[in-house]
Amino acid sequence: SRRTAEIDLAARVGRRFAMRGPLLIDAELRPHRSLGRAGFLALMGSVALASFGAGLAFALAGAWPVLGFFGIDVALIWLAFHLNERGGRAVERLRLSPERCDVERIGPTGRIECWSFQPFWLRVALEAPDERHCRVTLSSRGTRVSVGAFLTPEERRALYRTLREALDGLRSSPSTSRMS
Repeated sequence: SRRTAEIDLAARVGRRFAMRGPLLIDAELRPHRSLGRAGFLALMGSVALASFGAGLAFALAGAWPVLGFFGIDVALIWLAFHLNERGGRAVERLRLSPERCDVERIGPTGRIECWSFQPFWLRVALEAPDERHCRVTLSSRGTRVSVGAFLTPEERRALYRTLREALDGLRSSPSTSRMS
């Protein structure tokens, strides 16, 4: 089932990076989905019922081939929602400890990408901070990763502030000043 798949995925990702020390940030980012399973079934039932009713009216009026086109409409709407739901399976996990910052990205197909950074040298940037399509990027030593692309602009700004404050606090603490 889907719940089992989420648990297996979490177990697989959890083994990828072993964190040492206290976690300053342990964030799991997921795309927002406003329509749950029950809502989807109700919507598709309504669309199918309306399409069948309209198609039946055309069929009774003698235009029976139109009924098939209403069926195709229902199938295309279902496909669009299915692809949207599939995109909602994406996950990004950010973990920040005094020793490292790990980013794990799991795509809708299950493909896993991982990046690891040393926090003292990590740079966090908010590109185009006043625009609707701002981006949060992490960069260090030639590696650059954009995180939270599916978040709203306000959520991206909040993520940027949280990461920035955590990194600034880490760099200003006496235990990390010896790294410079």
